[in-house]
Amino acid sequence: MTTRNDTAKTSAWKSPRVRWLVLIIGGFLVLGATWGVYWNRDLRYSVYTDDAYVSGNVVQITPQIAGTVVAIGADNTQFVKAGQPLVRLDPADAKVALQQSEAELAKTVRQVRNLFATTSELQANVQVRRTDLAKAQSDYDRRARLERSGAISQEELQHAGDAVKSAQAALIATQQQLAADRAWVDGTTIQSNPAVRDAAAAVHAAYLNYARTVLPAPVSGFVARRDVQLGERVNTGTPLMAVVPLNEVWVDANFKESQLETMRVGQPVSLISDLYGTGVVFHGHVVGFGAGTGSAFSLLPAQNATGNWIKIVQRVPVRVALDPKELAQHPLQIGLSMKAYVNVRDDSGQRLPEVAGNDRDYSTDVFQSVAAQANATVQQIISANAPMEARSSASHRFAARLGAGSTVLATPAPASVPVALSE
Repeated sequence: MTTRNDTAKTSAWKSPRVRWLVLIIGGFLVLGATWGVYWNRDLRYSVYTDDAYVSGNVVQITPQIAGTVVAIGADNTQFVKAGQPLVRLDPADAKVALQQSEAELAKTVRQVRNLFATTSELQANVQVRRTDLAKAQSDYDRRARLERSGAISQEELQHAGDAVKSAQAALIATQQQLAADRAWVDGTTIQSNPAVRDAAAAVHAAYLNYARTVLPAPVSGFVARRDVQLGERVNTGTPLMAVVPLNEVWVDANFKESQLETMRVGQPVSLISDLYGTGVVFHGHVVGFGAGTGSAFSLLPAQNATGNWIKIVQRVPVRVALDPKELAQHPLQIGLSMKAYVNVRDDSGQRLPEVAGNDRDYSTDVFQSVAAQANATVQQIISANAPMEARSSASHRFAARLGAGSTVLATPAPASVPVALSE
């Protein structure tokens, strides 16, 4: 009996169906064990979302003065460099205003020169009046002695006394006029005189308005949303077009609130775009969390305290910075869909740290040359209308006062006007 059972079992194990069944079950067990190890080591530390999109800066091009569009230098999809002219407004009115302010500055400088000259003349007149008063007083004293001896009449002595009073009045009048003139020039030079500085500020403002008839690109990027047309009358702040620097884009990944518990700033992120597929993996890191859910900052926030309420899982935007080298090799455009995998293994940081500063330098220097050229124009006008003996030292004194906190910005060496501003 035992022999028959053993023989039956041996025959059953030799059956192909049994062997395949055992292999399949063993394979599933191996796969399950492998999956368990993979989940325990990596997968449970990975937080995933496909609600992620490329975002970036959209730099609006808006005029700082009103005017009529006479030229458009770029169109949608074109790449422009920082400083490249994009739109030009009719400069006729701004140029006339600039010429008027320049003429007013030149006139003011000459008027202040006249004040300095008048002050020197009045100082000399004061000395003359003092001499006249001393002479009149001496004549009066001499006649007073003669009058006591009867050598001259009382009338002649009276005339001498009147001459003294007249000389005194002339001296006082000249001194008062000198004080009035000194109130305009005391403690100043031609360059630092308030009237000259006021006229110089007017030239500076007019030059800026003239320069602002040309709208340059603040940053390098691609032109988008061009709405301006030739001949259009635009007002201050009207959006004309936008420039998008695609080399500075990031990803806004919207994670469910239940996924944020172990997410921290600085954790590595792997991203896959629908544009390039799984063959290209972008690498980045978490740089910050939104201050609220997307619905909280929507145009019409949900009023959960009214009507029938249905619970909806909320999502919070998480900003992810991309590797610049990978971004240069595989450019992305704003709005493209992404899949984000955040490695939350290291969750030792704070939940919402107070991150200070900015890891990006949001600044542009394309407008600095305009201010420098405006200051050079002001200095040139002042030097051309200053007295000849003061011109050699005018530049040094003017630069020193600018460095000490003048209302006009520091003046560099005179520079030529840009081609974009020339007629």
